[in-house]
Amino acid sequence: MTAALIAGAAAMILLVLARLRPSLPVVMPRYTGWHGDYSDVASWVAWVLGDTTEPGYAHSALAGALMLFGGYLAHWAFRAKKRWMGFPVTSGTGLFGWAVGSAALGLVLSNAAWGWTIAVSGMWQPTFVPFASVPPAVVLVYGGRCSVALTGAVFGAALSTPIALIAVNFGCRPLGLPSVVGATTGMAISALLAFVLCRHLPWMRVPTVVVPRCSAGSPHHFVDAGRQGPRWLSRRILADFTDAQFIGNEFASAGLLAGTVISYLLNPEMAGNVGDLLPELLTSQVLAAALSVALWHRQWATYGWYPTFIPVVSIAPATVLAFDGSVQAVVTGAALGALVGPPFAAAVARRLPPDFHPFIGNVVSMAASTAMIVTALSVVPGFG
Repeated sequence: MTAALIAGAAAMILLVLARLRPSLPVVMPRYTGWHGDYSDVASWVAWVLGDTTEPGYAHSALAGALMLFGGYLAHWAFRAKKRWMGFPVTSGTGLFGWAVGSAALGLVLSNAAWGWTIAVSGMWQPTFVPFASVPPAVVLVYGGRCSVALTGAVFGAALSTPIALIAVNFGCRPLGLPSVVGATTGMAISALLAFVLCRHLPWMRVPTVVVPRCSAGSPHHFVDAGRQGPRWLSRRILADFTDAQFIGNEFASAGLLAGTVISYLLNPEMAGNVGDLLPELLTSQVLAAALSVALWHRQWATYGWYPTFIPVVSIAPATVLAFDGSVQAVVTGAALGALVGPPFAAAVARRLPPDFHPFIGNVVSMAASTAMIVTALSVVPGFG
């Protein structure tokens, strides 16, 4: 019932926002994002900051700034052992600064090295992938050291971005698949390569950090995982919006969502490439989070963590965009994503070597589940 109330309330609020937006003036009407012109420093910085929110389809500089501030606040509260800290960031490892620092450096290197693809193609490109893949994952396996953070950042820009570019431009676009399939495929392949290479680098010592793997004996870093009620479920639904960035905290997610909505009300183009479909997209994401957490809450109690965020950042929004924000796309994408995505990711994560971060299971699930569900729905009457 809690999940239904949250999803219903969110749908009503977002419906009001959709009706309100046409009556508001457009702020910064010339804002169209960055187009690969490195001389336009301000737009480049805004693009890079917006890339931090791209896993949630926002791509808003304001949302990125508020998300990072919320994440830092939660990290400080965790270190200070404040009761209001929420779900501990970065799997409760205390490595928020190192993980985000490596991710941010990888993101800057990615945009500096591959931003020209935006100018050449004239289209969006997955320059964001290092921020939510290899750099923070390497830190969360090998620990917080400069050599580890730099290695992760370089691998992110040198492996994750080019593989994602190939997958998106030569796989997804010709086949008509959602771009998230190519981006997450790039994350998965590059992570496998990166962790194999880490085994042979003399400065990468034996892994020192234990992260949740959805298996017996998995560390229970998260607070109140076994004391689940309406309050816990509400907090978990909110926190799922930033789990893809390895943050997974209510304050960070509140900043992300607030910045996204504000950007949309000021100018839909400031809230990412989804434009006027943002209300439908957010509705599907909230519904997916509510269904996923409600459906798999016992796994949270058993393992201390479970990838309930999978449909929030992949299957649900991809289905909405693939079928122009129809009601059936909003509901079906969220429901199928919640049913298929999390257990698929957990199954893969359990089978990975101990020195491979289990996020690989998450992105494999995102790529495969999104491709299968969107393709299957395209032949169903009312969708295609």
